[in-house]
Amino acid sequence: MKPSTPSSTAPSPNLRVVTTPAELRAALAGGGRVGLVPTMGYLHEGHAALIRQARRACGVVVVSVFVNPKQFGANEDLGRYPRDLERDLGVVGAAGADLLFHPDAATIYPAGYATTVSVSGVSGPPEGTSRPGHFDGVTTVVLKLLNLVQPDRVYFGEKDWQQLAVVRRMVRDLNVPVEVVGVPTVREASGLALSSRNSYLTPGQQARATVLSRALRAVQAAAAAGERGAAQLRQAGLEVLAQEPEVQLDYLTVVDSDMQERARVENDPMTRVLVAARMFGVRLIDNVPLWPVPLGPEGGEA
Repeated sequence: MKPSTPSSTAPSPNLRVVTTPAELRAALAGGGRVGLVPTMGYLHEGHAALIRQARRACGVVVVSVFVNPKQFGANEDLGRYPRDLERDLGVVGAAGADLLFHPDAATIYPAGYATTVSVSGVSGPPEGTSRPGHFDGVTTVVLKLLNLVQPDRVYFGEKDWQQLAVVRRMVRDLNVPVEVVGVPTVREASGLALSSRNSYLTPGQQARATVLSRALRAVQAAAAAGERGAAQLRQAGLEVLAQEPEVQLDYLTVVDSDMQERARVENDPMTRVLVAARMFGVRLIDNVPLWPVPLGPEGGEA
């Protein structure tokens, strides 16, 4: 089953596709405020929400589609990661982007390439521990894209919460002149967070994967009932996950704005509950704010 897509995916006649830095610079010459949406393709409604938010704020919207080999580990799914450029063109055009930047690996990492961008601290647990080197690959390609596009704003989904935190720290530490905008997670009606990797699951498996979002909601409910102990909050989620035998848990954790676990939590809007697990051979991640907020216009947390 493919991930949800916007109802209309006809390519826009105004959408321009570029594949090289020279073409990109020429296409951006003389433009207004530029927004960038970096993606690895196989786009769905969550990506469309990023593009639409960029469209509302920027005069020129660039979407990059590049499956970045440097953020995949040796035993991860680089070779089978879903790819469908024709479909992506439809999603990007329908959501209102102006440019689609689709470079190949040799363009981004030419022969002799020898530089890696690494952010310490916030790139550690939980995700950095499970996927060593992953965030180095993310920050390296993101910084390259920021240098190539030179956007005023760059948009990321909150589903990859730690990635968003790592990019924000990199931008701050390196004085990159860009505003990093986090966009709330878009979900299926069932509660399942949209992800390109959902395409690996059958409809029935996707229904069972909603146990992850249900576990996160259980942690939220425990906090709303007055629980402040991190171990007790985590236990509330573990009890839900235990109901689904297919869950192979990587982590379920409550972290602060610096991605640190604390013994007790405070009523801080930046406190987040994160989960990662394998189900049916597919690694899925999700997160929610510990303190729920009203739904936004795209259907995720505002």
